[in-house]
Amino acid sequence: MKSPEQQKKSDLSDHVDMLPGGDGPRLPAVRAEPATPTPQPTRRAWIWAVGLGLAAVAGLGLYFQPWASGPPAVAVEIVALAPATRVLAVNGRIAALYTVDVRALVGGTLAEVQVAEGDSVERDEELTRIDAAAQHAMVRQAVAGLDAALVAKAQAADTFARTEALGGNVTRSALDAAARGVQSAEQEVARTTALVDQARVQLENYTIRAPMTGMVLALPVTRGQSIDPSTLLMTIADLDQLVVETDVDEAYATQIHAGLLAVMQLAGETTRHDGRIARVSQRVDAATGGLAVEVSFDEPVRAPVGLTVTINIIVDSLDAAITAPRAAIQTTDAGDAVFVVINGAARHRPVSVIDWPAARLIVTDGLAPSDVIILDATGITDGQAVRVGVP
Repeated sequence: MKSPEQQKKSDLSDHVDMLPGGDGPRLPAVRAEPATPTPQPTRRAWIWAVGLGLAAVAGLGLYFQPWASGPPAVAVEIVALAPATRVLAVNGRIAALYTVDVRALVGGTLAEVQVAEGDSVERDEELTRIDAAAQHAMVRQAVAGLDAALVAKAQAADTFARTEALGGNVTRSALDAAARGVQSAEQEVARTTALVDQARVQLENYTIRAPMTGMVLALPVTRGQSIDPSTLLMTIADLDQLVVETDVDEAYATQIHAGLLAVMQLAGETTRHDGRIARVSQRVDAATGGLAVEVSFDEPVRAPVGLTVTINIIVDSLDAAITAPRAAIQTTDAGDAVFVVINGAARHRPVSVIDWPAARLIVTDGLAPSDVIILDATGITDGQAVRVGVP
């Protein structure tokens, strides 16, 4: 058995070639070393390479801007005749056409209050009563004075009758004096009668009666309260005739007049009510700049006083008119204007419009049917090439 060293030498001899023509061994042939593989790029290097390439493309795109080489696209609208309505939208509140604030003509203490807020009352119905003890005493005093005047008048009449009966036995001066006594007594009766009437009328003022048929809307007083003629006792309104009260900005004051149609919607309802302007104040409130307007209903409605109402006042209605979006109209010191598209170019064109708080304005001059107007001309200049479309 060969040892490991001997086995190694035997294996080596197997690879030895003999020299040509000789019998001795030759050195083993030298084998070529295997080629070393070329290192491959790492994943991070590829990422960096791709990123740099994209950045280069983006930079070239920003520099050359191939998308901006053509005319800008603009949104347009073709002008056409169509019905147009100018509407002024305002808010108002329900009010009674006839409302009365009740106050007393005299002062004192409220002895009775016969009604409550929300009660319906009839004309001349007793509402409250003021303590009238002192006035009753004044009436009695006036009546007593009248009684005394009547007695004095009767005495003067008797005296005149006796004096006149004496005939020639009485002097003319005595007869005249008796006649003057009768006259003076009659005047005193008339004076005291007037005092009685005055006291009784004043006594009536201690009872407050309803000045109209309606409903008690407010009752800020209570029994036992001291009042005077300036104290508001209650408010009575006729709820069978309701209107809407509102204010219109003074900028539109000259265009609002009685008779204009209106469409109203009460808060909390979807039903619309037709009406018209019944009254327009001729004075603008200097503090608010508002013009008071009263709108009536064509058909009676039932609603609480003070309820909010949305009102659309129809100022003007045209069967055929040219309108343009407010955004398309440019307002400058030189006036209003729009941009129209003509042969692929934007052209600046002055127009006349009716300025109104609405999304579309009526154009009275400067546009004709079939004109193509640019809806948003921001950044557009006169003569600039444009293309119709959505940017």
